[in-house]
Amino acid sequence: MSTAARIAIIPARGGSKRVPRKNMRPFAGRPMIAYAIDAARRSGLFDRIVVSTDDAEVAALAQREGAAVPFLRPAALADDHTPTVPVIAHAIRACAELGWRAELACCIYPAVPLLQPESLAAALALLEASDAPYAFPVLAYRAPIQRALKRDAQGRSAPLQPEFALTRTQDLPAAFHDAGQFYWGRAEAWLAGKTLHADACTLVCDEGSVVDIDTEADWALAEALYRLRQQRHSEVA
Repeated sequence: MSTAARIAIIPARGGSKRVPRKNMRPFAGRPMIAYAIDAARRSGLFDRIVVSTDDAEVAALAQREGAAVPFLRPAALADDHTPTVPVIAHAIRACAELGWRAELACCIYPAVPLLQPESLAAALALLEASDAPYAFPVLAYRAPIQRALKRDAQGRSAPLQPEFALTRTQDLPAAFHDAGQFYWGRAEAWLAGKTLHADACTLVCDEGSVVDIDTEADWALAEALYRLRQQRHSEVA
């Protein structure tokens, strides 16, 4: 049996409610999914780059962009409510049946045009230096979440955590949220269904490197940041 110690798995459904056909839609002149495939390829970290999709058009596009699509994802794993872990576990098993047995698998979401290969490498280094099941990027919240407010039906506010209402912001610990770009994981963790966030290593990213694209406004912001980055690179060159 051939081996594939590191596999990139890009889960790319055909359907998208908020931004229709998001994974195929042109972004700054290229199909959105092409950026995830390109980041994985440029990183030089992977023995295989695989796209898991339920959609024949997405599959054909991914293959044109250089990814392998050796299977189609079953419909039961392709609806709006399917979590990430079982999708990646399915792909690991499907790849193993083809002789591509993974030791590490990296789930790279398809709508990540700002993702840089260096982030993939840095998170992999964190994972390999630890015994954690996963490693992924995070962003710091701009304001202390312990001082968050809630609003009632009349728009009246109250502290969400009253015990911190008088605590100085500089005395509160920093909090972070998932950047929603990628997850490195040990194959056994994916296959065992381990939750992603409970005991993972995290890589802190800067705000300008991540946009979670769920709306048209998110799309426009991501394109603006991408074009700004390209402009800066050309000026440096």
